[in-house]
Amino acid sequence: MPQSRIIIFMMQLTAKQLLHVDFTHRRSFSRLCSEMVMRHYIKILRIYDRIFKWSDILNILFFADICGRSGREAVFDRIYDLREEYNADVCIANGENAAGGFGLSRDTAYDLSRAGVDVFTMGNHVYSKKEIINLFDEYNIIRPYNLPKGDPGQGYFIFTAKNGEKLAVINLLGRLYMDLPVSNPFFAIDEVLEEIKGKAEHVVLDFHAEATSEKKAMGYYLDGRVSAVFGTHTHVQTADECILPNKTAYMTDVGMCGALHSVLGAKKEIAISRFTSAVYSRFEGAEGERRVNAVFIKTNKDGRAEEIVRINK
Repeated sequence: MPQSRIIIFMMQLTAKQLLHVDFTHRRSFSRLCSEMVMRHYIKILRIYDRIFKWSDILNILFFADICGRSGREAVFDRIYDLREEYNADVCIANGENAAGGFGLSRDTAYDLSRAGVDVFTMGNHVYSKKEIINLFDEYNIIRPYNLPKGDPGQGYFIFTAKNGEKLAVINLLGRLYMDLPVSNPFFAIDEVLEEIKGKAEHVVLDFHAEATSEKKAMGYYLDGRVSAVFGTHTHVQTADECILPNKTAYMTDVGMCGALHSVLGAKKEIAISRFTSAVYSRFEGAEGERRVNAVFIKTNKDGRAEEIVRINK
């Protein structure tokens, strides 16, 4: 195809059409301009796509448990590039260990929110920092829905993306090997799904639980009823990301954002001493090489998962 015809062809396309143009034409067009120009051109078209709501697809990026300073710095280092790489419409992060390994403080919530986190989920350390009670609404923080009803905070948040799509983010605690007084998470999810019915097409659950069996059971229990079920809490990323038969994305545990050479985010020497000595040693956050664990999913207009990608960088 002559260059002049390629240019006319590209100019005649709408932004929506260009985003889905045949790869052969894209390859021909890319020869006419530098790689950088092409990348920015496509980025502009994606912005138009959001503004005019040409796409009902929702791109969701979820960061695993952020552990202390190393975890925060790992997220700061990579969140911008990951949001760009996956064209994320919303970014969710589990923040229950973000402040010194226990809880979420005002300063950490502020910094992570400024960096690009839209919604925070929590877990069994939700009230480790007392100031959290005044932060729930300010930073879109949710606590496990199945905690006692009178506890501060709410168990879900409905986020409106730039393209107008609504996403419900839900947080639950498991019961096996957990030490908090929580109600049955299976009955609790039925309750919250009934409560949000008609309010959001896309639904993501952060199931903060210890036992793999409880998480797997929850995944199949919700298959076809929510967009995704992501496990958190163990700080060890599992390699079982998949889309279940009825189009719910699932991953047993997304892992941890923090120091690579550590024991679940803590200094390895201290962790070892807890297993080899009766003398009490307080956990301290590890430093050094950092790693981000996350997961990306793409959902269609009906809230069904079309793609899932495990991230370990």
